[in-house]
Amino acid sequence: MSKTNFLTAISVALSALCLAGAVQAQSLSYPATRKVEQTDSYHGSSVADPYRWLEDDHSADTKAWVQAQNAVTDQFLAAMPQRLPVRRLYTELYNFEKFGLPFKEGGRYFWTRNDGLQQQSVLYTASALTAQPAVALDPNQLSKDGTVALSGYAASRDGKLLAYGSSKAGSDWQTWRVRDLASGRDLPDTLEWVKFSGAAWTPDGKGFFYARYDAPAEGAALTGSNYFQKLYYHRLGTPQADDTLVASNPQEKEWGFGAEVSDDGKLVYISVWKGGNKNGLMVLPLSKGAYPGAAGGAPKAVTLAFDAEYVPVASMGASTLIVKTNQDAPRGRLIAIDLKGSGKQAWKTLVAEGSDALTGASAVGGRLLLRYLRDASTLVRIHGMDGRALGEVALPGVGTASGFAGRSDDAETFFVYTSLNSPATIYRYEVATNKASVFKRPQTAFDAEQFETRREFVTSKDGTRFPIFIAHKKGLKLDGSNPTLLYGYGGFNAAMTPGYNVTAATWMKMGGVYVLASIRGGGEYGAAWHEAGTKLKKQNVFDDFIAAAEWLIANKFTQPAKLAINGGSNGGLLVGAVVNQRPELFGAAVPQVGVMDMLRFHKFTIGWAWVPDYGSSENAEEFKALLAYSPLHNIRSGGEKPYPAILVTTGDHDDRVVPAHSFKYTAALQAAETGSAPKLIRIETQAGHGAGKPTSKIIEERADMLAFIAHRFGMQLP
Repeated sequence: MSKTNFLTAISVALSALCLAGAVQAQSLSYPATRKVEQTDSYHGSSVADPYRWLEDDHSADTKAWVQAQNAVTDQFLAAMPQRLPVRRLYTELYNFEKFGLPFKEGGRYFWTRNDGLQQQSVLYTASALTAQPAVALDPNQLSKDGTVALSGYAASRDGKLLAYGSSKAGSDWQTWRVRDLASGRDLPDTLEWVKFSGAAWTPDGKGFFYARYDAPAEGAALTGSNYFQKLYYHRLGTPQADDTLVASNPQEKEWGFGAEVSDDGKLVYISVWKGGNKNGLMVLPLSKGAYPGAAGGAPKAVTLAFDAEYVPVASMGASTLIVKTNQDAPRGRLIAIDLKGSGKQAWKTLVAEGSDALTGASAVGGRLLLRYLRDASTLVRIHGMDGRALGEVALPGVGTASGFAGRSDDAETFFVYTSLNSPATIYRYEVATNKASVFKRPQTAFDAEQFETRREFVTSKDGTRFPIFIAHKKGLKLDGSNPTLLYGYGGFNAAMTPGYNVTAATWMKMGGVYVLASIRGGGEYGAAWHEAGTKLKKQNVFDDFIAAAEWLIANKFTQPAKLAINGGSNGGLLVGAVVNQRPELFGAAVPQVGVMDMLRFHKFTIGWAWVPDYGSSENAEEFKALLAYSPLHNIRSGGEKPYPAILVTTGDHDDRVVPAHSFKYTAALQAAETGSAPKLIRIETQAGHGAGKPTSKIIEERADMLAFIAHRFGMQLP
């Protein structure tokens, strides 16, 4: 859809909303949700699961339930006078050019661009940064409704071919194809049953490594003894059935594989994952940049202890490998591994652990570029290939910088810098001179000069100190009256650092305060910080988030009636848990695609891989901890403290956090006596976990979230 057509569609939709908004909902009546007699026994404890039937999202009963719930929610949202102006504002702020980080292959540059309101970003290529770019691949042409997205892509070393993955409706399942960039046509090669994988070309350009699952037998479920990932090599021009098996382990069905080819083409780095943030590492020698197939031998294990993170950074020939790890170093270090040696005696510290958390490393232009977090803000340090400290890369301020990818002989690299009130700017960095210059700076309708960001520190229940980032209009009065939106995640070693997003910008333009909490469970301070928010220690995450809310109230930013909380996926779990524990602390809550049933999460799709973070109900001690905070199982019915207004969001095609989590949680909320505030669910049809979601769907969902909060807080919008 062109920008003109998209804006026309938005205008028509907004006109309809204006008419709908004039009709106020007289009452809120939830659809009846039947209960079934289902009780499970866990280590001698009986736990009822009356909404088990909602786990089957393909059944006619569940589809009817979804339709009934959406009808109630649609009526409520359409009657909100805030819906029209919020969607208009969100669309305005979303409508700016967005660029992806450039990379270079075969003397050609590649980067993505979205003109503002395109459903999917387009991949471009150019012979020089100043040359007119040409379209390499436009995913908007892959479907009529924009729901097919690029899930990954990799250019061959000569820059002539592009392997690319596509996914539909936000699914994790991908189909990979190969495009001839000169002709713009796809080759016959088609690879199916790919999930959680990229592509790594051999330097000869004759094929690439990728990971996939076996195709299930007709009518069979994607579970069972054959449902495990394998690493293959695909040679161009051959059918997928003839791909060469490189690595698999039927005895360890939780193993997954990722491959990367060294810059000199002598090694394939094979990362082995099985959930959590600890991985194994293997290497496979290549001969003259080619993979000879079965004659190439088996991968050699560097370590399969799964006791830490091991991320390959660079190799020097076929004998020395530089690795980023947190083994014996919770905040991270670089080590050099002699591949001819054996055991950890062959490991040598190249850059020692410091006081800041090492989050990324790359080797470009004969230098090591190391990215650190200090109180959730990025620092970039330069080291020689021998580990010697050579200085720092100057960054614009307290914010987030990412990128710095490239090959060891590249003279340049690119990085993106952003903060809560600064849209992502892309910089070209010249390694030899340590100079950065702007490559692309977006022009937006958001005037950053009208807003300010500050970093404050909060002390949690057990005395742990953590940062929060607060953004708002300049001249804010600390009188406790400000509508405030608090966002958190707190899991899977994912660091929450300040970065521009349209949701925050829209909320600030509406007059609200936006707050990002960098709580335990993330990677802001290294492995120990992450582990302090996992398994039996997961309550620390909720305590931190509650402490952030209490700090905002105590320091007169807001009050409970005007404090909203939001988080997605693991962050949806966070929101559900803290609402149960402290309902009186919040005026509104929006858990998005949340993990809500902590006793059964590991039984669906990739849920088993989350056990290292959450634990499992199959373990007696962990079961007690999970049951104690599971959002589904701890809804307080008939209590003295009414719940805030809650809008649950999910997608009916989410095959990562299956929608059953949100379905069952919403049904339980609506059946309980939790007060008169609305408890609604917004179910996006033909949508998944969020990745690749078309622009129109992003705008509609996130604008509805902000309008729901604004409506609850009585905010008057023009």
